[in-house]
Amino acid sequence: MDTWHPIMAAVEGPTGTWRMVDPQGREYGRIEIRRVMNGEQVAYRVTVRGEVIGWAHNLRLACHKVHAAYLATMGNPGPPAADWGSRS
Repeated sequence: MDTWHPIMAAVEGPTGTWRMVDPQGREYGRIEIRRVMNGEQVAYRVTVRGEVIGWAHNLRLACHKVHAAYLATMGNPGPPAADWGSRS
């Protein structure tokens, strides 16, 4: 990996479970591996704050989904509000 990716925030344990942790070590999401279609396929259950937000077919995408949800909680204040004063 040439650049940082959310998978680097994944800490495995117990087996088959990855906790997504922030730089202070706080968990902000969880990924669990699951066997689906009568055990023939693998899927990753993506959970944030105890709520399932989706599924992924690989760990990289699952980490991305959790991290995107984490970033969304930080809010987006929008563009800067410029006050140039009135023209009168």
